[in-house]
Parts: sequence; C-alpha cells; structure tokens
Amino acid sequence: MTKKFLTLSTAAIAAAITLAGCGGGSGSGTTTTGMDHGSASATASASATSGSASASAAAHNSADTMFAQMMIPHHAQAVEMSDVILKKQNVPAKVTALAEKIKAAQAPEIETMTGWLKSWNEPTEAPSGHDMSSHGAMGGMMSADDMKKLDAAQGTEAAKLFLTQMIAHHQGALMMANVEKDGGQNPDAVALAGNISSSQQKEIQEMKDLLAAL
Repeated sequence: MTKKFLTLSTAAIAAAITLAGCGGGSGSGTTTTGMDHGSASATASASATSGSASASAAAHNSADTMFAQMMIPHHAQAVEMSDVILKKQNVPAKVTALAEKIKAAQAPEIETMTGWLKSWNEPTEAPSGHDMSSHGAMGGMMSADDMKKLDAAQGTEAAKLFLTQMIAHHQGALMMANVEKDGGQNPDAVALAGNISSSQQKEIQEMKDLLAAL
C-alpha cells in the first residue's frame, strides 16, 4: 500500500511540475499564459486533495480488517436474536422495545463495515483457520443449541433467555471493540468501536435491570 501511495504521489508531483513548467515556459507573460498557469495550479491542488482523501479512506491495518470481519457476523447474530424475540407473543413490551433498538442500531453498522472492507480490498469474511485469540475472537456468540433454546422459549421465559444471552453477546462485543480501540488505525473504524463500547455498556445495564424485574 505504501509503495502504491508513493508511486501515485510521485506521478501527481511530476504532473504538477510539468503543467507548471508549460505555463511558465510559454513565455510572453500574456493574460492567456497567466490563466493557464492558474488553471494548472488549481488542477494540481484538486488532484492532491483528492489523492489525500482517497489515501485517508483506504488507510487501515490488520486490526481494522479483523474488527470489521468479526463484528459483521457478531452483529448479524444479534439482529437474528432480536428477530426471534420480536416474532413471539406475550413478551414484555420493554424487552421487545430493546430488541427493536438493537436491530435498528446494528443492521446499518453491518452495511457500513461491509462497505469498508470492500473499499479496503479486503475479504468480507475472516480467513478460515485464522488465529483470532488476539482479536477478542467472536466473544459471546451463541451456539446452535443456544439459538434453538431461544426459538423454542415463549413469553416471559423467552424474554429472560433473550436478555441473558444478549448480555453475554454484548460483553463479547465490548472485548472486540476494545481491541480495535487499542490497535486500530482507520479513524472511522476506531470511532465505531468507541460507539459500540459506549452504547452496549448502557444496554448491558438496561438488560440487567429488565432481567431483575421479570
């Protein structure tokens, strides 16, 4: 990436020098020459600005990549759990409201992170067999059996199970977000990790309060 950036930067500088040289060397000091020189400068400036913005958008490291690759399926399961509880009858309104809030927050974040990975030319899924222990490895993910239990539960028991499972799920997300905040490079990814940490800490407390009241 650094080599590519340096190559692009060198090309941009060479183009700017060439344009500036043509403007100065056409030489009679006429208004037309002045306009050409000004136009070349503006073009070079716009090109540099565009290149800088592209480089900033693409700047990322392995922590950013792994954060997005792992948080996408983690969020997807939270959305799935929310959908399960929202389809049930006789679930307390505060619990369904929380499920709706979780779904509304996390579904758009999945799209955002998928877009980042595509813009970074990175796979949208982590490589199979990758050692993820240093990345908070999918903490709090529910097993197939956990999901079957949630699907089978009804009413208040379903609400209790959902809250218990989602607390563990959120705690796993906090681990992953903290790893990104400590080691990430891309400012947007680090900012999202901070938002996830803040919002899900609050939701964990909310869920504990709801669970205690059931």
